[in-house]
Amino acid sequence: MTRGGGKSIVDLHTHTNRSDGVLEPSVLVRDVAAAGVRYLSITDHDSLAAYRELQAAGGEAIPDGLELIPGVEINAISRGIPLVDGELHVLGFGMNPDDDAFESTLALQRQARRIRFQQTGARQAEIGLPIDPQVEWVDLTRDDALGRPTIARALIAAGYADTVEDAFRRLIGWGSPAYVPREGLGPRDAIGAIRSAGGLPVLAHFSEAPGAVRLIAELKEIGLGGLEVYYRSFDAGTVMLVADVARRLGLVATGGSDYHGDLMTYAEAHAALDVPPSVADAVRPSIAG
Repeated sequence: MTRGGGKSIVDLHTHTNRSDGVLEPSVLVRDVAAAGVRYLSITDHDSLAAYRELQAAGGEAIPDGLELIPGVEINAISRGIPLVDGELHVLGFGMNPDDDAFESTLALQRQARRIRFQQTGARQAEIGLPIDPQVEWVDLTRDDALGRPTIARALIAAGYADTVEDAFRRLIGWGSPAYVPREGLGPRDAIGAIRSAGGLPVLAHFSEAPGAVRLIAELKEIGLGGLEVYYRSFDAGTVMLVADVARRLGLVATGGSDYHGDLMTYAEAHAALDVPPSVADAVRPSIAG
């Protein structure tokens, strides 16, 4: 049975400051548990660092009653697929965090992110919007997965943008003056890497799913195992249509808040989250072993 907004015990899409979120991993899990979530995945971009840190700290960092599974989000370049921003976002759940080959793949992704991060800063300087992207939000001593939201926060601090959304829309989003194309894995390689590490690949926040059934079916043929159905910003009609695609194609339905921390507290984001407990029951066997 689906629970109402604010009562979800499952959140399989969150971010920390180990990629482009705001909160430390320990703070996120504390806030998530306080909101009533019992089944969580931190899906930082191209990084399992938060999961590893929390596991290493054990009971000191993970609240009682909170089940944490390894998660990741890979922004796959959709070469030849006509999509806005040219990307498909692939979530991965349940990968072996000690898989060296998978970590090497993610390290290359993070390296490409760092190069893009630097190129975006240079592009902004060229158009008269110089920033110091290291202000407060970036610790270059860590191997974090740097992303455009971090640059957006620096643009806000410099007075060039009002919000992260404003910065993306006018300055660093697809087609904007300081946009730099992404380099890295395509969907086939992203899905394959997750599968090879024992994980479940899931297509994230793809509201276009009802009109792209053929594409999703092709992705399933190469290993896609799930579709993010219960996404926090989806309205009820979109959830119904995306859920129908997942059902028709035999894909595991997942869901989450995609919480980053810019606009609201986790409790506020959780109030709009409506992921049924059955999602956890469906995901568990898909990542077991």
